[in-house]
Amino acid sequence: MAIYKRGKIYWYKFTWNGKAIRESTKQGNDKVARQMEAAHRTSLAKGEVGIREKKRVPTLAEFCTNRFEPWVKSSFEKTCPATWKWYKAGTRALLGHKPLAKLQLDEINSEHISQFVAHRQLLGLQVSYVNGSVRVLRRMLRLATEWRILAVSPRVELLPGEHRRERVITLEEEQLYLLVAPPLVAQIAGVLVDTGLRPDECYRLRWENVTWENGRNGSLLVTQGKTASARRVLPMTPRVRATLEDRWCVAGRPREGWVWPAPTHSGHAEGSSIKNSTPRL
Repeated sequence: MAIYKRGKIYWYKFTWNGKAIRESTKQGNDKVARQMEAAHRTSLAKGEVGIREKKRVPTLAEFCTNRFEPWVKSSFEKTCPATWKWYKAGTRALLGHKPLAKLQLDEINSEHISQFVAHRQLLGLQVSYVNGSVRVLRRMLRLATEWRILAVSPRVELLPGEHRRERVITLEEEQLYLLVAPPLVAQIAGVLVDTGLRPDECYRLRWENVTWENGRNGSLLVTQGKTASARRVLPMTPRVRATLEDRWCVAGRPREGWVWPAPTHSGHAEGSSIKNSTPRL
């Protein structure tokens, strides 16, 4: 048995059917290393495995361009445009940092990630922006593990001190907002408040997914969303029913179509079109 040490790790090397086999045990214990080498020889003798040739691991840039970006586009471009744009911004930041982008995925460690974070901070970016690109990197590495390109993904930590702008508005603030908002914005805001829908889910509501008979006031079927569990049925409150019923009657009581049609590429209201008409208090 040919066991030898590189640094603190033991490797083994032997010849099988005229081919040299050399592998790291990833162990610092020589007894364990010998057992692993013996097990490899035994498995070859039994014909359970062939000569194991390691596939080349892609660089971060290659994986991002060839695998990750196509997955993001197919998963979110139509169903959740905001998420798609968020991933695009994160991948641009990662590809723009050449020292990280040129590394093979299995070479990336916490030190490289820390260097990338430091680079982003030197650009004067806020913690939330830095963490955004780090989250994209973390998702990328975890997908590489799920797709068996990596055996294990490195630990990715976010920067502390990220500011979160979260506040529950009061009933008085809600009423003031709805009073000064344009009619369409007021209607959508009322539906969002009462149902808890995400904005994108609300914008994509269709008449064929509105049921007037379920429960006291009817229900809404959410068919698409940010996660796999987004599909669900939500009861309508009296305010939501009144809002949607008024729109339904004005639209000629259609059986199908967008609840909030708009002259956009998607055919329905979107965050950008709503933002331009949203009042600021």
